[in-house]
Amino acid sequence: MLNRLLLSVVLMGPVFLFVSTTNLVYAEDVAYDKLQLTEEYFAEGASIGDFNKDGKVDIVCGPNWFEGPNFKTKHIFYDGKAYPNDSGYSDNFFSFVGDFSGDGYDDVLVVGLPGTPAHWYENSQSDQPWKKHFAFPAVDNEAPAFADITGDGKPELLCHFEGQLGYAKPNEKDPSQRWTWTPISEKQGWGRYQHGLGVGDINGDGRPDFLMPEGWWEQPENWDGNTPWKKHAYRFAPGGAGIHAYDVDADGDNDVITSLHGHGYGLVWHEQTKSDNGEIKFTQHEIMGTPEKSVSDAVFSQLHAVELADMDGDGVKDIVTGKCYWAHNGHDPGARDPAVIYVFKTIRSDDGKVQFLPIEVDSNSGTGRQITLADVNTDGKMDIVAGDKKGTFLFLAK
Repeated sequence: MLNRLLLSVVLMGPVFLFVSTTNLVYAEDVAYDKLQLTEEYFAEGASIGDFNKDGKVDIVCGPNWFEGPNFKTKHIFYDGKAYPNDSGYSDNFFSFVGDFSGDGYDDVLVVGLPGTPAHWYENSQSDQPWKKHFAFPAVDNEAPAFADITGDGKPELLCHFEGQLGYAKPNEKDPSQRWTWTPISEKQGWGRYQHGLGVGDINGDGRPDFLMPEGWWEQPENWDGNTPWKKHAYRFAPGGAGIHAYDVDADGDNDVITSLHGHGYGLVWHEQTKSDNGEIKFTQHEIMGTPEKSVSDAVFSQLHAVELADMDGDGVKDIVTGKCYWAHNGHDPGARDPAVIYVFKTIRSDDGKVQFLPIEVDSNSGTGRQITLADVNTDGKMDIVAGDKKGTFLFLAK
């Protein structure tokens, strides 16, 4: 049953007007209607696809997909269950969507608890259960990514496995077989619950690089498929969520955005600079700190999911993040604070400085480990999809 709640948000600068009778929060250029698709906890994330090929965007969270455009019709595509909202963990952390069978229909890749196997479910094109296929034996890291790092136009599953960074991709000859693993690093001491991973072009050579909390691995030109990529050591964070490369200050090179702690406080961007000999260096800038000291008026903990998109249509990417509700079942700093979602609007000044304006989207939903940003209702505006221990949510831009 679809539980529909409304929240409208419109930005008018740094001053916010709260209207309690209508639950409206006004802020310039950003506004949302909140739809709660489920109250049950099915997964730590949610994604989108077009599962019935009707040209409408659908939402997937756990074993359910919801038919767009109103999301009132729910389909169960595998034998999953709801989990307690206040304890334990789902066996579904991430849902990644793609046509893995090659039949023209969107399928779903499910990544579970870190260190456990990944499977993909083949779209049955009906209400019959989808066939389950083994994909990969263990996806390590709590922020795996699904992106095209090889440049072949097809996304790969990015993670680390048996202590090495790398990517897994479907077997092109037989998609039902185990995905092919390609390591790109030497063996490191990473465990299954390592926090933080990303992909992006750091050195501007047009090739995506691997990002981890302790540095970046440079993708070589004409890689031989065996030699480890060159590691450039730098401490981006102790370990938070997704790590993103983006030219924050519009100076022509990519900077890095990440949360500091998936279970604590801190959101930062690292400005890329260069030494006299051209060596890439970074300078850290705080976006949000701790309750004791922060450059931001908004402060919350458990930033376990961080994504970037142009949320207000000004051509500049903004940050979307929030509290990973009950990430350690109430044992993290600030765990009992409201389960918020925020947009941090990127504001560039003429003198080259950058500020981030925090805009509260909601205070009773939060995030899990995965946020999806997409134009769900195809109106030209970016929407927010999330799933966590409070349920499944869609925030439609107004």
